[in-house]
Amino acid sequence: MQNHYHYSNIRNSTVVAFARGDVNGDKIPDAVYVTGMKESHVSIIKNLTLVIQDGATGNLTQVPLNENMGYHPTLFLGDFTGEGVRDILITIATGGSGGTTYNYVYTFVHNNLRLLFDSDVYNQMYQYGVTYKDDYKVEVFSSLNNTKYLIDLTLREPEYLNEIYDTNGKLKSAVNGWVDPISGLYPIDFDSNKIYELLAYQKISGRYHADSLGFIQNRLKWNGSMFVLDYQDLAIFGSQAE
Repeated sequence: MQNHYHYSNIRNSTVVAFARGDVNGDKIPDAVYVTGMKESHVSIIKNLTLVIQDGATGNLTQVPLNENMGYHPTLFLGDFTGEGVRDILITIATGGSGGTTYNYVYTFVHNNLRLLFDSDVYNQMYQYGVTYKDDYKVEVFSSLNNTKYLIDLTLREPEYLNEIYDTNGKLKSAVNGWVDPISGLYPIDFDSNKIYELLAYQKISGRYHADSLGFIQNRLKWNGSMFVLDYQDLAIFGSQAE
């Protein structure tokens, strides 16, 4: 049995994230790595690759990530499917101004590597509309589940509102915002059943990116073939009480 869990270099790449646990279901802990190429003058990591070392045989399985360049990759091992075996969650910061992330969930049960979640696919599926309305309201529409939310702007500073609305609370012109791609994907066992769900955060922006209106929070649950929307809400920011 080979248990070399601390490679400093795998095929000329540096280990940038590491976790250990049984991911193939044979009850023997495996070593899970994310490797990449670091350049000394920048902090970005290129050629990001998932590498799994079978704890029983020492055999390596590796796959390049779809988005294989970013910052601060992290690994989390936990059961997302209910098979009783840990799956692999990878999170990578994109370096974008919105704090967005690339996210992947893989399963390696019976040494069969499969991609269960890809943030690029998620971002294409989960589409939103953000539209300013009269009377200091913003409507956020989630098309996937045909759900509408209203954000009340009346607590915003007068300078902000006066740029958008006239004295009667009517829009001076049409204003639209947007919802960012995933800016955080968190494993949480909401049911306390040792099976993790995913909580996806997406920032809502108004007229410009720093004009934050809140966050869409989508709870995703494995249904046997894919992660589906289990629960959605919209979180807003408060204002300092006078």
